[in-house]
Amino acid sequence: MRNLLLVVLVLLFGSQAGFRTRLYASAQTAPVAHPLAAEAERLSVELNPQVVAWRRDFHKNPELGNRETRTAKVIADELRKLGYTVTTGVATTGVVGVLKGGLPGPVVALRSDMDGLPVQEQGDLPFKSTAKTQWAGQEVGVMHACGHDNHMAILLGTATALARMKDRLPGTVKVIFQPAEEGPPPGETGGAEQMIKESVLENPKVDAIFGLHVFPFPAGQIVYRSGPLMASADTFLIRIKGRQTHGAVPWGGIDPIVIGSQVVMGLQTIISRTVNITEAPAVVTVGRFSGGNRSNIVPELVELEGTIRAFNEDVRKSIHERIRAIATHYAEAAGATATVEIGMGTAYPSTINDSALTERMLPTLRRAVGADNVRLGPLTGTAEDFSFFQQKVPGLFVFLGVTPRDQDHTKVAQNHSPLFFADESALPIGVKVMTNLALDYLFGGK
Repeated sequence: MRNLLLVVLVLLFGSQAGFRTRLYASAQTAPVAHPLAAEAERLSVELNPQVVAWRRDFHKNPELGNRETRTAKVIADELRKLGYTVTTGVATTGVVGVLKGGLPGPVVALRSDMDGLPVQEQGDLPFKSTAKTQWAGQEVGVMHACGHDNHMAILLGTATALARMKDRLPGTVKVIFQPAEEGPPPGETGGAEQMIKESVLENPKVDAIFGLHVFPFPAGQIVYRSGPLMASADTFLIRIKGRQTHGAVPWGGIDPIVIGSQVVMGLQTIISRTVNITEAPAVVTVGRFSGGNRSNIVPELVELEGTIRAFNEDVRKSIHERIRAIATHYAEAAGATATVEIGMGTAYPSTINDSALTERMLPTLRRAVGADNVRLGPLTGTAEDFSFFQQKVPGLFVFLGVTPRDQDHTKVAQNHSPLFFADESALPIGVKVMTNLALDYLFGGK
C-alpha cells in the first residue's frame, strides 16, 4: 500500500512539476495579447472601407517631396476630427498628431511617408494618377510608385483605431506623416532629418518608433530583420577638370575622359579589394558619366555621378575616403584636378532595427498576422530615411507584402516602377500590425 501511495504521489507531483514546466515554457514563447487585442482585430476589419478610400484618393492625387500640400490638408483634417492635437508645416509640409491616452504610460511614435515620385503611371487602375508637375525644370508625371499612398492610409486607419480606444490607452501616441522621404527638391532641405531638427521626437519625448513599407512580397506577409535591414545611401559627384584640345592632337591638352575612365575602374577596387564583404556587403555604382560635345574635341570637364550603399557606418565612411583618394590622386597623376562631393541630394544612414525592440515586438507581429506570415528577411540595398529616427530612439521598421498571392512575387514590378501595383488586401493587415505594435508597446511600458 505504501509503495502504491508512493507511486501515486510521484506521478501526481511529477505531473504537476511537468505541467508547471510546460506552462512556464509556454509563457516564455506564446505572445500574450494586450487587453484591447479583440477590439484592434475588429477595428482593422471595420475601418477597411475607409482605409481603402483614403488609399485610392492619395494614389489618384500624388505630390512630390515638400509639395504635399493637398495630402497634408487631408491628413490634418482627418486627425483633427479624431481628436488629435495637430501640428502642420513641420519640415515644410509634414503633419504630426498627438493623442494622449487616459492612463499614464510611455510615448510611442508611428510614422508614414507622404511623397510620390516623378514617374508617369503606366498601370490601368480606375484611380490611376494622371498628375503632372515640374521637377528639375521638366514637366513630369507623378505617381505613388513606392507605395506611400498605402502607408498614409494604413497610418490614418491606425490613428482612427487608437482614437476610439483613447480613454483606455496607457500612454501617448504620436503619428508622424513625413514629407520628402524620396528626397527634397534640389537646393531644399526636408525629410526625416529635417523633422528631427524641428523637434518632432520631442514634446512629448518619443520612447520608441515604428514604421512599415510595402514591398513585393506575398500580400499580407510581414518581413523583418533585427539589426541592419536596409542600406545607407549616399550620392556622389566627381568633377574632373583637364585641358581642352583638338582630338587630333591630344598631347596638346589633358584628357579628362581617359582620367574619368581610370577613376571608374579604380572605384571598382574599393569593394573588391578593401571591404570585408563577409561581414558587411557594400556597393559603389557609377550611374552617369558625361562630358564633351563633339567627336574631335577633348573636353575640359567630365562628371561622374553615382551611389554608395553600405550596412555598416565604418565601412560607409571608409568608402567615402577611398572615393576621394582615388578620384583626386588619379587626376593629379595625369596633371588634372578633381573635386568630390558626397551626400548632396541623398545621404541616408543604414536602417538599423533596435535588436531589443525587435525581439520584444516579434510576438506581436506573429500574433497579428500568424506565425506563418512572419519571416526573417534578407538585407536589401534600398534605403529609407526612417534611419534618422532610429539614430535618436529605438525603432523597428518592417516590410508589408503587397503582391497578389496568385502571382510570383519575384517577377512583379518593383517599387519605383511605373507598373508598381499594391494589392489592397494588405491594407487591413497593415492597420492591424501598426495598431498592435503601438498597443503592445504602450501596455508593456518602457
